[in-house]
Amino acid sequence: MRSFELPTKAPFSNDLVDAYFFAKDQVIAAGYGSEIDHQRQASLEKISETDFLQEAAWVVLSSGMREIVVRRKFAEISAAFLEWKSANAIIQLKRTCRAAALVCFSHPGKIDAILDIAEHVDRNGFNHVKQSIQTVGLEYLETFAFIGPVTRWHLAKNLGLDVVKPDRHLLRISAAAGFNSPEELCRAIADVSGERISVIDIILWRFATLDHQYLELFASSNRSQAANIS
Repeated sequence: MRSFELPTKAPFSNDLVDAYFFAKDQVIAAGYGSEIDHQRQASLEKISETDFLQEAAWVVLSSGMREIVVRRKFAEISAAFLEWKSANAIIQLKRTCRAAALVCFSHPGKIDAILDIAEHVDRNGFNHVKQSIQTVGLEYLETFAFIGPVTRWHLAKNLGLDVVKPDRHLLRISAAAGFNSPEELCRAIADVSGERISVIDIILWRFATLDHQYLELFASSNRSQAANIS
């Protein structure tokens, strides 16, 4: 993806919302429109047991690891875990699933964490899991191994909750744009755009992975706003 340039007469007014729409256009142009649509349509009410197992595994594997690495391996890992058919099916073939998964992803701790999640779902039932997410929320998700203070937001967002993940990219963008937190930034954009904050999150995060100069766009919007105020 070609990095943007800030010309003398920019194609946007350098305010925050126009910077966001510029980023959105770049993300769509790069072929990630379906990613935006998926996040927009995500809903906890529609999440199945298969969806939950898959999303939880994705977040566990992604902890401390680049997304592209997990993406390259995820099809093989999904096959090892029986395409996430059900927690019971995985537990019935626990040793086989574990061995197959370790062949393509050599991290016993994360593979065992996925099996622990499957055991929890099998033991308690998926209805209990979904109800716990609805009533207890993020604290419940954090009870799983490799789901911590930051990754719990990642999983919650992937499960359809309208939240923002405070990862390093969003933290940097919010600071550059003059906000105290990623959530504050996304809510400010949402107030004008009408978009879900979880969708704004995925757009800003994806833009940051595509353009190494991503901070300049939002720092520029902050400088423009400060100039207008003064």
